[in-house]
Amino acid sequence: MQDYRAPIEDMRFVLTELAGLDRISTLAGYEDATPDLVDAILEEAAKLAGNVLSPINQSGDLQKARFENGVVRTPDGFAGAYRQFVDGGWNALPFDPEYGGQGLPWLVAAPLTEMWNSANMAFALCPLLTQGAVELLQTHGSKSQKDQYLAKLIAGEWTGTMNLTEPQAGTDVGAVKTRAQPEGDHYRITGQKIYITYGEHDFTDNIIHMVLARTPGAPAGPKGISLFVVPKFLLDENGKPAKHNDLRCVSIEHKLGINGSPTCVMAYGDHEGAIGYLIGEENRGLEYMFTMMNNARLTVGIQGIAIAERAYQQARAFAFERVQSKEIDKPGGGAAAIIKHPDVRRMLASMKCQVEAARALAYRASAELDLAKRAPEESARQGHQVDGIDLLTPLVKAWSTDLGVEIASTGVQVHGGMGFIEETGAAQHYRDARITPIYEGTNGIQALDLVGRKILRYQGETARRFCARVIDEVAALKGSENVTATARSVGEATKILEQATDWLVETGSRDLRKAAASATPYLRLFATVAGGWQMAIAAARAESKLASSDGDPVFMAAKVKTAAFYADTVLPQCSGLMVSATKGADSTLAFTDEEL
Repeated sequence: MQDYRAPIEDMRFVLTELAGLDRISTLAGYEDATPDLVDAILEEAAKLAGNVLSPINQSGDLQKARFENGVVRTPDGFAGAYRQFVDGGWNALPFDPEYGGQGLPWLVAAPLTEMWNSANMAFALCPLLTQGAVELLQTHGSKSQKDQYLAKLIAGEWTGTMNLTEPQAGTDVGAVKTRAQPEGDHYRITGQKIYITYGEHDFTDNIIHMVLARTPGAPAGPKGISLFVVPKFLLDENGKPAKHNDLRCVSIEHKLGINGSPTCVMAYGDHEGAIGYLIGEENRGLEYMFTMMNNARLTVGIQGIAIAERAYQQARAFAFERVQSKEIDKPGGGAAAIIKHPDVRRMLASMKCQVEAARALAYRASAELDLAKRAPEESARQGHQVDGIDLLTPLVKAWSTDLGVEIASTGVQVHGGMGFIEETGAAQHYRDARITPIYEGTNGIQALDLVGRKILRYQGETARRFCARVIDEVAALKGSENVTATARSVGEATKILEQATDWLVETGSRDLRKAAASATPYLRLFATVAGGWQMAIAAARAESKLASSDGDPVFMAAKVKTAAFYADTVLPQCSGLMVSATKGADSTLAFTDEEL
């Protein structure tokens, strides 16, 4: 497997030129996020990712997490790498200093999340879930719960999990049957949860589970679900882990990918019932859990980018090394590296441009999250919430993870037959990527969320404001014909998105089933335009830097060409996506059950 090296130059470019790090660093509490500090953070994180996490990625996949005599053991090197991760303070970066966090922006955390997942996605899933648990407790936990758990979770001394799924309740979370019986100041939890990432492991001495369950007499469906903190070890009067709670890992799953990560079946209440503590109010658990889920959806989107980047690096390195056939215009020459063959160059350029577009959009969404939390005015915070992070999260989650699978598949193709052989590592990236469009809400659910909660709920105004902004911004870009042509293509694609939005709003007002049938191609159309928006701005900024001899000229020239390639080969898909979303909805619903 090819070594991983963090693409720091592109990460820095996106942070400073596209996502607006300078603006984010003016927000209250984020003043320390200076360019020098952020550069230092990126450099040190890249060392941990490249030198510690990446070398145990393939070995972890081969060895796998093991379940032995009721004990979960992670692959060799994982627990030691986790100690280095925690000792370096990496877990604490975006969290509240009151509980030991470093108080840095989510925008700064985004490239680090990408690095950890590119280097070793199976490892990185553990801090990803802990991050979501911290966000949940910070937002909805009581003062006592925050005091008991946050400092340890933020430090990484304890880890957190999300317990939603049950054998009969996957996407339909309202079907959960786990019970919570009140008893004094706590509840007794009984039931089974499945697909619990790092539900049991050997990294830390306590694991804090966030568990959805039903209280007696609760309403049926999602409105009757409550949320509980259920620690593996109950705490003594000094806040130390003491008695083992009545919960256990029953088994771990055998999976297609992310084999180093234990995916656990958890049993609660084999005996008297596991002790859990209610978060917030009864029957509002799903509402609270969405805080954790939305955090995870953004980071899972970044996972898709991370795997795509790793697959691209692997394929690019192989293309320079693999000698096969003569160059097409040099029949008299010797065999050449496959990087010289036009179709391989096409595949690599396709991988590169879509990784860069998805990265830019994800980091932009992370900046919107910071603005939604810290902008000075309430109206501005609300605007960045509705038109920013809410709108962009389903795009980032679904588009980036779909691209992760597609790009990892292209990476296998670049390798040819060797890509199908496990020892090269290309197949692992493909296998690892495949879960990302499924968990944290399937991408079909993301599309329904976009259409229902983010578009139709506002009669299309959120999308129209987005389109108006994109058209204005790309029309104002200055540069060479290369840049203006890219901007022009983005503007044309945005007008297609406007037309699709108008159709969606009109259709959704009278036929929700047809609107739902259009949701996935509509999301793809929206995200493709959003990625193009960022690429056009990137091209203009890079060309400006080229003109002023600011930065690496090879990198800047490549950025302009990459944007042009995106405009020429990806944005034309928007016309087809428009047809797929509109006419395709009728075609989809024309089938009877028996015909499918």
